[in-house]
Amino acid sequence: MKMINDIVYWFISSGTAAVLFIFAWKYLKPVLEAKKLHAKTLQEKEVLDVLEKLADTTVTSLVSNQALTGHDKFKEATKIVGGTLADKGFNVNQTTVEHAIQSAYEKSDLTPTNPQPNQVKTGVTVTDATIPTDKIEDISAGQIKTGVINND
Repeated sequence: MKMINDIVYWFISSGTAAVLFIFAWKYLKPVLEAKKLHAKTLQEKEVLDVLEKLADTTVTSLVSNQALTGHDKFKEATKIVGGTLADKGFNVNQTTVEHAIQSAYEKSDLTPTNPQPNQVKTGVTVTDATIPTDKIEDISAGQIKTGVINND
């Protein structure tokens, strides 16, 4: 037992323990920092998931409210989502909340979507005429067709 105590005393008094502690800290500190950053990233991801679900739910609940205009619905949804997150202890930037609400509105029934046909082009077509560059002003109105050109 005395020999173990002498070894421990020598280990501490000679500075070997301090050197080993410094080397261990140099190798462990980056690992601990990486774990901390990873945990923070996961926490932020979870907060954004909660924010997205809450925004979708809030926007869906405001869709049928005919008493409010679109801008008023947006402000009300922003206020509800921001207040709910603050009540739960989440610290979320107001701009992030507004972006989540905007995204939820774009996915909701409030924003109509217009499907675009494939390869729709607009332009001017001149029929039965060859146009020299010095004679462009001589084209009659009956020779010009405007509108949508479908490339089917």
